[in-house]
Amino acid sequence: MPAIRPGAHGAVITGWGSAVPDTVVTNADLEKTIDTNDEWITSRTGIKERRVGGTTVGLSVESGRQALERSGVDPAAIDGLILATTTPDRVVPASSPVVQDQLGLSCGAFDVNAACSGFVYALVTAHGLIAMGAEKLLVIGTDTLARITDWTDRGTAPLFADGSGAVVLEATEGPGQLLGWDLDADGSAEKFLYCDVGGLIMMDGKEVFRRAVRIMVDSATKSMQHAGVTAEEISHVVPHQANIRIISAACDRLGIPLEKASLTIHRTGNTSSGSIPLALADSLDNSKIAPGDLVLLVGFGAGMTAASAILRWGGVS
Repeated sequence: MPAIRPGAHGAVITGWGSAVPDTVVTNADLEKTIDTNDEWITSRTGIKERRVGGTTVGLSVESGRQALERSGVDPAAIDGLILATTTPDRVVPASSPVVQDQLGLSCGAFDVNAACSGFVYALVTAHGLIAMGAEKLLVIGTDTLARITDWTDRGTAPLFADGSGAVVLEATEGPGQLLGWDLDADGSAEKFLYCDVGGLIMMDGKEVFRRAVRIMVDSATKSMQHAGVTAEEISHVVPHQANIRIISAACDRLGIPLEKASLTIHRTGNTSSGSIPLALADSLDNSKIAPGDLVLLVGFGAGMTAASAILRWGGVS
């Protein structure tokens, strides 16, 4: 992907929010229904519990409203809504217009489906819209994977869950926060992770693991090169929360200590498009990211897709 052109109008994140269902499904709960146990799930995935329930629209409205309130932006001032999701509540229409209506927005709204890379795809797209003149955008990542998960399959049931995260992006003078980005896809790997219309998630776990680490590292490296920064300069990594072993291996190959990674997978599971914004909101809520920090967002997903972005938190001074 090309580097950001000099003089492009920039943006900064001014608000964020998160939403997860109330129902908690623990590893102990899964032991009652499938041939598995807490030690097996935890050692292989890092997941201890996950949240299930709700709708894509409902969770999106909740996280979006939090982000708007935190930013102090009047909903009427939002110029566009981008919703990253693989699980719209209906095949037609997209879920974003329904979210737009329930949040009281008066703007264009569209869905983006890049699987677990979706939020970063949407965030980069939003920066592009601001470069073309938009002033304020709401970007949401939400998935309700529980309804397309086979809860009798020990290979996928422990992994997937429901959740949503959102950010408000506002135009700023100067280059803003986005220093470098990369979006990628390899359609030849589609067969390793997919869900047919009306079906359930099918996954070749070993092949996904093998490819995921490689494409995450490749995408992150490209973004750092575009941004002109090194791994040593990264203050915080917000990875897709798919599997703790994938996150650990990717960080190791990038030369970034795992201690710099935002980890919520133990209590949220894999929420696909909701994964990165949920982890980002968690780090911000716990004051782990400070103005001036270099933040790497990086993920992979079905498709197979990959996406990453380097942000200078608070923008470039």
